[in-house]
Amino acid sequence: MDDAERDRVEAQRAGALADELRRLHAEEAALHGRKLRLLADAFALAETQQARIPSARTKERDMPLRALAAELGLAVKVNDRTMQSHMWDAHRLTTWFAATVTALEEGRISRAHVSAILDGGGAIDEPAARAEFERAVLEYAETTTPARTRAYARQQADIRNPLTLQERHDLAVQGRRIWVTDLDDGMSLLNELLPTALAHGILDRTTRQAKLIKRVDTARRRAFRMTQDATDAAASGATDSSSETAPDEGMWFDQRTIDQIRADLVADMLLTGAPVIDPTLDAAPGGLGAIRATVQITVPVTTLTGVTSGGAELDGVAPVDPATARRLAGDAPGWDRVMTDPVTGMVLAVDRYQPSAAQQRYLNARDPHCRFPGCRRPARLCDDDHTHDHARGGPTDIRNLACLCRRHHTLKHATDWTVRQLPGGTLEWTSPAGRPYLDHPPRRVGFVPGDETAAPF
Repeated sequence: MDDAERDRVEAQRAGALADELRRLHAEEAALHGRKLRLLADAFALAETQQARIPSARTKERDMPLRALAAELGLAVKVNDRTMQSHMWDAHRLTTWFAATVTALEEGRISRAHVSAILDGGGAIDEPAARAEFERAVLEYAETTTPARTRAYARQQADIRNPLTLQERHDLAVQGRRIWVTDLDDGMSLLNELLPTALAHGILDRTTRQAKLIKRVDTARRRAFRMTQDATDAAASGATDSSSETAPDEGMWFDQRTIDQIRADLVADMLLTGAPVIDPTLDAAPGGLGAIRATVQITVPVTTLTGVTSGGAELDGVAPVDPATARRLAGDAPGWDRVMTDPVTGMVLAVDRYQPSAAQQRYLNARDPHCRFPGCRRPARLCDDDHTHDHARGGPTDIRNLACLCRRHHTLKHATDWTVRQLPGGTLEWTSPAGRPYLDHPPRRVGFVPGDETAAPF
């Protein structure tokens, strides 16, 4: 068997495995749909029993539900509180999102999609609005991954929520707090609930500081090796050339990972008020305290002007309340701003306080996350990839560039996955088995029409 024949056979095998997995996936979804209906029936039975209890006290009326939850929980070795929660979810799904359950039974979506729909729309009280939400999100869910469905469901729920995002944020921010979860081996998790923009800013700043520490350490290691080489060369005629100069006993090299350094930086700044590059040296110009977070935020132009109460989106992942969005767009250096038309979603304008290449700004505006189907890694953590390899003549043109995370960038170059860019920035990926998958850029970019109105920032 030659190489071409082997590749063809392996591609066919991969395709057959994908088909079988799809079949099993559909069977699993159908089985979960049956389980949902069973749990919904159990909830209905508990409601029937509750109706016969004359007491108005909630605790007493809950007893049939708790008892049945315990019965079912023990049958499958699940905590009764968890089982009661499952029964309630099944009741809401079969009552409020019947089409979603049907799609699950038919294998068109997975249980993870169902969870995203329920979590997103469960708080919508008005039946008509809830039905509109389900139609919109279910259609989207059948074409993409649960992660993207969850983000879209959250967006659609926000549109239909009677409270504005600002009102909801003002309520939610009252719950900010900090707490510790103790783990094994003398370790603990330090948790903090705070506004999204602050959380991502903290992560970004500590990441930049950690990378600076690694750069300083790398430079020190390089300088030490150069000194060691020079010493060895000078002594080569008088000593055994095989001997190796020992490092100075006072020399210290940083062996920590980026994650470890970030954790140490947070502890340093909270306990001492200042970050430390390393225990023996602070040679970096400006020091770590000069580093500021950089986070990309997408803001509809009507939010900036105060015309609407809609919010913004941070790194293509998390919503930001309007007040924070306007403040960041107006006076926070290091934040990218992308104004969008709230109707078409097309880019109106892209700008940045700290200058960067025009192509980079446009690319980050068009591609808020990795462009491999289903991936949501933020663009600022991705590579700018030439769709047609630059080494093979691919131009550095926006029509030949796309954001890919390192994992999928490597996948493109190291495997038989291929990709080509279609008009409008759509990427057509082809699997080794020959199956095509389209990834469309989010519809949120365009140009601001000229007028006499002063810029709101």
